[in-house]
This record gives sequence, C-alpha cells and structure tokens, in this order.
Amino acid sequence: MEDGEIVRSKFQRVCVFCGSNSGHRQVFSDAALELGDELVKRKMDLVYGGGSVGLMGLISQKVFDGGCHVLGVIPKALMPLEISGQTVGEVRTVLDMHERKAVMAREADAFIALPGGYGTMEETLEMITWSQLGIHKKPVGLLNVEGYYNSLLALFDNGVKEGFIKPSARDIVLSAPTAKELMIKMEQYTPSHEHVAPHESWQMHKLGDYPRQ
Repeated sequence: MEDGEIVRSKFQRVCVFCGSNSGHRQVFSDAALELGDELVKRKMDLVYGGGSVGLMGLISQKVFDGGCHVLGVIPKALMPLEISGQTVGEVRTVLDMHERKAVMAREADAFIALPGGYGTMEETLEMITWSQLGIHKKPVGLLNVEGYYNSLLALFDNGVKEGFIKPSARDIVLSAPTAKELMIKMEQYTPSHEHVAPHESWQMHKLGDYPRQ
C-alpha cells in the first residue's frame, strides 16, 4: 500500500483502548501514531477514552488531523486528569466507567488495544468476555508492540491448557506486532466460538442507556 492510498475498510468506526501515559520507550508512541495513520488510510473513525494526554492524545490527534471523526468518551471525574488543553473531536461525558465502556462498545465496529496499564487491559478483557458471552460479534485485537502483550497471550494459552478457556474462545483474541498486520487479521475475522447465550438475547443497542440523575 502506497503512502496516501485510501483502503476502504469493513469497519466504519474502531474503538482503541490505550493509556493516559506514553510508556518509557518511544516505540509505544510510534505505534500509536502508526495505528492512527492506518485508521486514516482506511477512512475509519475513532472511538477512544477521551483523554488528550499519553497514547490517547497521540492517536486521537493523528486521526483528527487526518480528517476522520473522533469520539472521546470520558467520565466527568476523569476530565481534570486525562484532558490537558484543548479537547480533540467530539467529547461525550458519561457518569462512570461502566457507562464509558458500554458507550464505546455500542459505538464501535471493532476493538484494538495499544499497550497500556490496568485500565486498558480491563477494558479489553471485558470486550473479549462480551464476545464469548455473545453480546457482540466484533473483532478484538492486541497491538503487540515489541512483545508487550506476550505474557498476557501466554496466560490465555495456559487457560486453554488448564481447561478454563475453550480453544475456540481463545481465537477471539487477535494479535499482531504492527497496525497494518493487525487490521488485516481483524478484517478477516469470523467468530468460530460458541456463544454462552444467543446473540439475539442480548440488547447491544441499549448499552449505555443509563438513567440520568
């Protein structure tokens, strides 16, 4: 794919989970920018955690500058911590972390995790679990920058070995070292696992419809 070439994607909007920190090494920031470039090339909009610092700030600005829509979803309590200076794109304020994840899940066609901490991993694991349960059929990918997620992937493999994760459910989690490789895998993804409950029994469209006080 040549620079500037537009590649149409089956996904209109991708949710990216990532940290409000940038990590100690430049490679993580580079990966966030690379992913942003890949989304722009494919004319894909971004859903993310709404912050303007760390990896969140880098990818949101890159996608916004590339002319794609950016939707940030952030709990009111975190706005002073995760937003510095001007906000990027559309910012939707929610009540809490549960509503944040529900709105992000409802708005996105696929999920990608950049390197991050507890929050990034928790959000990603919830999307993996929701796929297993049958709440959604959307692909979930780990951008495994220089093996950052190797230990987590090994934990999943051990879960299969020890009988806690079905082999077909292990296939829910996609991973690749580069944004381009990951996007190709996600485009080709077809769920092969048996859902815990029928997809139709869940009401995905109502996720995030929390009563306001």
